Amino acid sequence: MADPDADFAAYFAGRVSSVRRLAYALCGDWHLADDLTQTTFVKMYPRWRRIRGAAVDAYARRVLVNTYLSHLRKSRRETVVADVPDRPGPDVPRSDDELGRALRRLPAQQRAVVVLRHLEDLSVAEVADLLGVAEGTVKSQSARGLAAMRAVLSPAVSDRES
Repeated sequence: MADPDADFAAYFAGRVSSVRRLAYALCGDWHLADDLTQTTFVKMYPRWRRIRGAAVDAYARRVLVNTYLSHLRKSRRETVVADVPDRPGPDVPRSDDELGRALRRLPAQQRAVVVLRHLEDLSVAEVADLLGVAEGTVKSQSARGLAAMRAVLSPAVSDRES
């Protein structure tokens, strides 16, 4: 009989990078992405024996997205301070790409829809099920999110072409 702990360790080793990339695409912050990734696997471990086959990746995405959305709800209640110690100063170059900046400008649910649909390549039905919304909501949020991103990215594209 297979060792569940060894199976989980192997799954973790093979998928931690892709879960972290998805977390970053959702939140746009590598430190928060690390926290979300860790929380995702911590939540998965006690339920590992009940998760089956192909459902593992879907379950991991669901846990990650729910953890991210929960974090957003909690962070709205946090107190904002003037100077955050780990924020880079104005002279530190930002390594974020244009797509990442455009994604971060989207509202949280719209960003989740765009990331899951177009970066994770999930179907409309899968995204709707994962987020607990109607398929029509996924379609409209995806269209609005892509339109907003095009509006942000279009000037940058025009500047590069001239």
